[in-house]
Amino acid sequence: MELEKLDAGTPAPPVRRPHPRQPEAAGEGCLVVAIRLPVRVVVFLVVLPVRLVWDACAAAARWLDRAVFRPLGRALLWTGRAVFVWPLVGLWRHVLVPLGGVLARLGNLVVVVPAGWLYRYVLVPVGQALVWLYARVLTPLGHGVTWGVRGIVAVLAATGLGVFAVLARLTRYLVVVPCAWLYTWVLTPVGHAVAWCAKGLVRLVGMLVTGIGTGLYWITRILFVLPLLAVWRWVLVPVGRVLAVVAREIWNALGHAWRVTGYVSLAVGRFLMTLFRWGVVEPVRWVYTRVLTPVGHVVRDAVLRPAAAAAGAAGRAVRQSLTSARLTLRQARADIRRVLVGEQRPARDGNRREPIAGDTRTLGSSTTALTKD
Repeated sequence: MELEKLDAGTPAPPVRRPHPRQPEAAGEGCLVVAIRLPVRVVVFLVVLPVRLVWDACAAAARWLDRAVFRPLGRALLWTGRAVFVWPLVGLWRHVLVPLGGVLARLGNLVVVVPAGWLYRYVLVPVGQALVWLYARVLTPLGHGVTWGVRGIVAVLAATGLGVFAVLARLTRYLVVVPCAWLYTWVLTPVGHAVAWCAKGLVRLVGMLVTGIGTGLYWITRILFVLPLLAVWRWVLVPVGRVLAVVAREIWNALGHAWRVTGYVSLAVGRFLMTLFRWGVVEPVRWVYTRVLTPVGHVVRDAVLRPAAAAAGAAGRAVRQSLTSARLTLRQARADIRRVLVGEQRPARDGNRREPIAGDTRTLGSSTTALTKD
């Protein structure tokens, strides 16, 4: 037993749990054992290329998702926000909301206030007038009309009851009594006779139908049902059991082959990654670290830095030459001005807004350059 504890910073290796195996049926026959191994071999050879292609496609899809689709989705999302969301938000915030406020105030002034005034000063008085008219005029008038109609109906009812009683007695003795006698002594015996004849006819037809049905039942059973039952019991059921065993073994072989080819695909992927690493990545890294980096350092130290230093020195020399030439030109220009114009008066110190003593302003003098004495 291993009693050593793992380091605190080292994560524990993941424990790979085996796939739960389906319990095999007890008492498998030789047919199942003979079918299982060839089926698993054939299915393994068929599933292996499919699993390799599937794992390659899955790896390519993950790489596309990580390197293409996610950045493209972020770009499309940002573009959608910049093209649709932000303009719509600006339109809502700076156009529709102020316009809605203006329309609300305008609707209040144009619709709500006039409607309230109309309700308060027109509809309410008119409604009160209609209520007064209903309570003081129409209600008493309706009560009077109702009382008159009730009296007329009572008179008509008292007159019509006598007529109704006479008509009822005539109808009873002229229509109801003859019809009852006809039903009791004529129609009832005739109906009983017809019903007895119908029952006898129905019983006879039932006996004929039962006999014909029994004969057809035995003929159908002997000619069709028993042969089909024998075919089902002695042919289809055994064949179905064999096909079920084959299908079950193929399904189990597919699952087993898919798991095994997963390990094979993982091994092939690791082999290809190792081959790519040692065939491409490591040589490129070695060339970069062992060749290009020292060459770059040599070029930087031997060529670029001296060239940069020389360029800086040349730039400083050129700037100094230009500065010297500018100073020389300025001095020559000052000498030429001194020769042609003469020495300039020294600038006066102090406040120039008022003339100094001896040069104060008078009515006949000026301090400007053009009118100066």
